[in-house]
Amino acid sequence: MLSYLNYPSWLQPEIIPGFFVRWYGLMYLAAFAVTYFLFKQQVKQKKMEISDEEVSNYFFWGILGLMLGARLFAVFIYSDDRLFYLTHPWRIFWPFMNGQFVGLQGMSYHGGLVGGATGLILYCRKHKRSVWEWGDMIAMGAPLGYTFGRLANFINGELYGRVSTRPWAMIFPHAERFSTAQDWVKEVAAKIGMNISSMTMVNLPRHPSQLYEALFEGLLLWLLLWFLLRKRDHHRGAVVSFYLIGYGFFRFIIEYFREPDENLGHIFSWGKAAEDIYLFRSVFNFSMGQLLCFLMIAAGILIFFLTKKWQNINQQNIEPPPKKVQEKKDMRKLRKKIK
Repeated sequence: MLSYLNYPSWLQPEIIPGFFVRWYGLMYLAAFAVTYFLFKQQVKQKKMEISDEEVSNYFFWGILGLMLGARLFAVFIYSDDRLFYLTHPWRIFWPFMNGQFVGLQGMSYHGGLVGGATGLILYCRKHKRSVWEWGDMIAMGAPLGYTFGRLANFINGELYGRVSTRPWAMIFPHAERFSTAQDWVKEVAAKIGMNISSMTMVNLPRHPSQLYEALFEGLLLWLLLWFLLRKRDHHRGAVVSFYLIGYGFFRFIIEYFREPDENLGHIFSWGKAAEDIYLFRSVFNFSMGQLLCFLMIAAGILIFFLTKKWQNINQQNIEPPPKKVQEKKDMRKLRKKIK
């Protein structure tokens, strides 16, 4: 009995074969639409006087920054072709290859986060809106939108995980194949009941890490933020910090199941078989994604305490301590008696 799954043959990147519209682009639109709708819901619940036009402009700045940051990070951090793009910068955002529309090949979540946050901050500064209040509202809905992005990766059959013998592991059609002469390949094949005796190369099942990310970094994180934090009293910036910490934590763990980029491998290698990126070997081998997630968690913790401190300082400046209020009242009474 085979103990793995085959990638659904009916799933194709193109919505209509031969037509340039792809599920990936549609999922991006769905992600932005869901986040926009949840933002509007919070505006309505808080009875904030914000026009639809202003919300749309805010999102435009954020989406523009997100796309720029995601693409630049993918090109200059994850790509092997940095020199090519430095000498051909117009190709960074050129969506055609060999005369065919292929979209932007490669987008980085962490780059999108940095770019999107930059765009939103610039908008708030320019229009004198609260960076942290508006940031909290967009962070509240962003994980649910992000879920669609990871589903798009699954539909594309990309960003799959490491080789696995779990019964829900899946054979992705475009994944790298391995020589059946390797001992570890034989061991994996034997465990899952795959007959490789007549093969020279074999495609082994892998963790569907895109679905792990959609579930934990997307749906579960959104449920925690939306239902546990939305109606609670918290200082401005708290939701942003919890989002960064929550996403960073879930992604850091899932990176152990996701295959690192081949050209980067493990950024820090303190465990055994660090050169092997196809199998999970040690918790002490860290990918680029884990490094960036660690920075996200650290930033989230720092933002939480800084925004809490700033709020306390602002409250002290606006509202005098009770003791000082009483002293002022006593001084008024004394002046009346003297008169």
